[in-house]
Amino acid sequence: MESSLPEDMAVASLLLEKILPKTGGALRIGITGIPGVGKSTFIESLGKRIIDDGKRLAVLSIDPSSSVTRGSILGDKTRMETLSKDQRAFIRPSSSALTLGGVTARTRECILLCEAAGYDVIIVETVGVGQSETAVKSMVDFFLLLMLAGAGDELQGIKKGIIELADGIVITKADGSNAEAAVSAKNVLVNALHFFNSPVSSWKTPVLTSSALTDSGVSEVWRMILQFENHSKASGHFERTRSAQNVSWFSEFFSDLLQADLHFNESLKEVKRKLESDVAHSRLPARSAAEKLMKSYYEMIRNSR
Repeated sequence: MESSLPEDMAVASLLLEKILPKTGGALRIGITGIPGVGKSTFIESLGKRIIDDGKRLAVLSIDPSSSVTRGSILGDKTRMETLSKDQRAFIRPSSSALTLGGVTARTRECILLCEAAGYDVIIVETVGVGQSETAVKSMVDFFLLLMLAGAGDELQGIKKGIIELADGIVITKADGSNAEAAVSAKNVLVNALHFFNSPVSSWKTPVLTSSALTDSGVSEVWRMILQFENHSKASGHFERTRSAQNVSWFSEFFSDLLQADLHFNESLKEVKRKLESDVAHSRLPARSAAEKLMKSYYEMIRNSR
């Protein structure tokens, strides 16, 4: 499913059509936060609660890719040691492959595969690189933002951006000497949220504190997510959002197919190489070069009719 080879993509498309009637039944949760906030540790604690609730859980964790080698360590699974050994859980680390927004280009397809395989809850853990981590919002039902007290993170959260997309916020590592700072950060965010409107009618974005180390507050987070699911389904927001996400996925995938067509077409490759050389040596502005490439693409389509 994650392959970019044309022959594999064709098989993947057929597979998606076959499994589609068996998809859509899972609760999809997106979790993001800055590096060091403890996403993997938190997910392991939350995952245990979900499994104890009689659910089957799939975790799709996204690792950052090197801009030099394009490689990834894919180490998130090692930080979920207990969960990875449980037969009721499935953990799949994937490389972001330099895709922006904290997810991979095929995360949506992987969600559908997990649903067809019978998983009841799917967690998507983003790369975690800052306020641009919003792509996951367009593919999940509940978007959870993890924040860290005492690192200026609570002040960053006040900025418009990722916070106004969050359906719930959790201050992590609320234990030991950091417990008081976590409560203080919670109060700051609760006050800040008065200036934001939740995308879900009459839902006030909760702010909770949690410690995966002492296992406190995690059950409350799971209850919050279930309350949101019930609330959004009762208001019709759940189905409306799913429908809008499907249409958005269609638009994005169509753009991906156009890019793939440009990449794998040999005649266009030659045109593109020449235009790249012109741009590199300042013989042609980048915008004009892009317009010329698009014109060549249209000509190729006309000639193929």
